[in-house]
This record gives sequence, C-alpha cells and structure tokens, in this order.
Amino acid sequence: MIDPEDAEAVRAQLGRPARGAAAVAHRCPCGNPDVVATEPRLPDGTPFPTTYYLTCPRAASRIGTLEASGLMAQMQQRLGEDDDLAAAYRAAHEAYLADRTALGEVPEIAGVSAGGMPDRVKCLHSLVGHALAAGRGVNPLGDEVLDELGEWWASGPCVQA
Repeated sequence: MIDPEDAEAVRAQLGRPARGAAAVAHRCPCGNPDVVATEPRLPDGTPFPTTYYLTCPRAASRIGTLEASGLMAQMQQRLGEDDDLAAAYRAAHEAYLADRTALGEVPEIAGVSAGGMPDRVKCLHSLVGHALAAGRGVNPLGDEVLDELGEWWASGPCVQA
C-alpha cells in the first residue's frame, strides 16, 4: 500500500480512493503522485490489467484533448507503417507485462497490457502512465504524448492533500 499522505492526494485527484494501489510509480514535479502502480488483482478479486494508472486530473484532461484531436488514429496508422516503431511498441508491451508480473501473476490477464499494446493505440492515458513510470525510452508513443502535453504541473499542485 502507498503512504497515507500519498493515498489522500490520489483520492483527491480521482475523487475516490484508488483501488489496489501498490505504490507511487511516478511523482509529478509539483510533488504529488501522478501515476500509481496497481495490483494486477484488485482487493475484490477483479483482474486489473492497468498496472500504471494516471491520477493527475490536469494531465488526464490534456490527454483527453489529444485523444479527441485524432492523435490515436494518426499513431495507429504510423504503427502499421513503421516497423521500427512497431518493434519498439511491442518491446514496451513486454516491459509492461514484466512490470506487472513483478507485482503478481493473474492468469486471466496474461499477455494483456494496456493502451492497446502491442498492436493498437486505444488509450493515451495508459501509455503516458507507462512512460512516466518506466522513464523515457521505454514506451515510444507514451513519450510522444508526453512531448505534446507540456508542463501540466506549472501552475502548482492539482490538489492539496
């Protein structure tokens, strides 16, 4: 479980308690958590493939705008045309699965990562969560979205816990 102060910040960000949060996976430059690592099986027994869950509402809002702009369709097209990008995205998928396995194995979601990896682009929030948690160079499309987001933290913390 995460530190109670971080859990309160995440609760304020999400408007509800985080389910199955195992750790803060990335901390925003403002100091708050912005990504939590989630157990692959929630406390109620539900399998949960989204290991890296983006919690910052400012980043999430900006990502929603990018999703609405058609960016996912553009990325999907590039994924089908660029073998190097497709290989790097597949490697990101494998890295994601390895990270989740380190938290626990859940047979029901074996081989399923997040964000559409390795063949589709369907959730930029998941790709950014992975890029933040894993660091630059692991998820190429997540890195691209981060480049588009700008400094979402610049006006100060999104919540005061």
